[in-house]
Amino acid sequence: MKVTVSDCLGLGVFSGARVIAGRDGLENVVKAVSVLEASGGDEAVRFGAEENQFTFTSFSLTRDDEDAQCAVIRALADGGNAGLAVFYEGDVADEIGKKVMAEAEKENFPLIVMDQTRDISEAITEVTGRLYYGEYDAKENRIISSTVMDLLDFDKYESFAAAARAAAINNAFQLVILSNDFNPVFTVETRYRTTVEKAISCGMERSVFTKSPVGTLIDVEGVLTYWWPIKLGGEDYFMFLVDDEDTYSSGEITKLAEIVELAMGMWKFTPVRDAKTELINALRRGNLKLAFSLMNETEVDPSNIVSVFFARGLGKAEQKKISAELGAEPGFSVMKTASGDETYGMILREPVEGQKNDDYGKSACIALYNKLKQQRKIRIFHVTGLSGLEGAFEGYRLIGEAQAYAEKVFPYKRVFTKYDLSLVSNCISIQVQGGYMMKDFADLLNGFDEIGENKGRQLLDTLETFVLDAGMNSGKTAEFMGIHTNTVQYRLKRINEVLGAEITGNRVLPGLTIAIALKRLEEQDTEKNQ
Repeated sequence: MKVTVSDCLGLGVFSGARVIAGRDGLENVVKAVSVLEASGGDEAVRFGAEENQFTFTSFSLTRDDEDAQCAVIRALADGGNAGLAVFYEGDVADEIGKKVMAEAEKENFPLIVMDQTRDISEAITEVTGRLYYGEYDAKENRIISSTVMDLLDFDKYESFAAAARAAAINNAFQLVILSNDFNPVFTVETRYRTTVEKAISCGMERSVFTKSPVGTLIDVEGVLTYWWPIKLGGEDYFMFLVDDEDTYSSGEITKLAEIVELAMGMWKFTPVRDAKTELINALRRGNLKLAFSLMNETEVDPSNIVSVFFARGLGKAEQKKISAELGAEPGFSVMKTASGDETYGMILREPVEGQKNDDYGKSACIALYNKLKQQRKIRIFHVTGLSGLEGAFEGYRLIGEAQAYAEKVFPYKRVFTKYDLSLVSNCISIQVQGGYMMKDFADLLNGFDEIGENKGRQLLDTLETFVLDAGMNSGKTAEFMGIHTNTVQYRLKRINEVLGAEITGNRVLPGLTIAIALKRLEEQDTEKNQ
């Protein structure tokens, strides 16, 4: 939770304190507190110029030396300090001079003179408490009671994993447990602003090995992560929590960690290292190096990976159906990892005598995916027909990049192939580049603006449905739009006339498809921003 100098001034220890300069800096963020007695700027740089640190001093080593005091203030301000509070004015150092105040004002650096009755140790205690535990009230501590209700609801949830996921979703936090060699063994992710791998890399670089009452706070690309070493079943692990919205104090997160650890004990939860799950997670998160290191442990032959997929809404029944369907085919198996209604997986094959891998592998997978699309709640994104582990890596990269946008371009689809995803990926690249490339594709549809707004809109809707939704089938287009097939045929003829080209022509269709896909993405973005 963000704490500023202004917030600290509201604490009891600052009663009677005076802000004598640098009021424009009162919203500076405070992340730590320190005591500094320096004889000048050089010592201040060495011992006190830490970013976001609220510094306390008595100016005991500079006393009446205004130039030295100014040097200290410059050093602290340049180092990103939040502010400086001066104690014992009159007893240790005389009244703060105008030259010192002018220096602080010039730097927009809060300079505070404390009431003579206030002690530095008292100030450290209160500011530290504010940083770690926040202001205690019922609203502030909502994460504690709410999390306890989910984590310890043994009647509602069948496992700690299910309870932890519910608690994380309801309270906007994330939970990751790592083995002592920093491999993820349990993960509940609720928001993807950075990767678990990036957090792990930062954790390995920092000192998270020593038990701390408030954990180790690590900022990972703007995402706050709190780390603790823990023990489960007598084994050493690491746990880190992520505050999704930066809304909780360090104290609340610390209490949350204690509750999570307690709940794992009550559920008798011990992470089981699943190398196959780790392999899938490494590939989908872009960690190819880790994926290669897991190959021997999983005993997976990369040449047998025929398809990778991401499915949403794939419940236990549908997962069993996948396994059953593949069981009817010789030599197939599924590796998957599920979290809530999201499932990531790979389909593997084993060589069958007399059959070519490419022949039966791709066709069987595509047939299976097409059967599953009959389930309306399911959305499956797959890349089928791969080349080794690098192919699986690229398949997951394509899915991760395009799946959220693919549903905007193809709102009626339930199963998305690598061709759908590649089209969307290209559209995203064109959007990012913008400029003349975007204009060139937009210009392909300019003719519809010239025949009137309503008529042009009608023909464009028909063109979009025909190309993107109905697979160039006029009968399906009529069904989608609720009109007669003859009406569709008439509109398609008019569309050809407006464009001055045959829309089904081999040299026309690729550019036209991208143009109308870009149009749908642009419309979705416009609606989102309104």
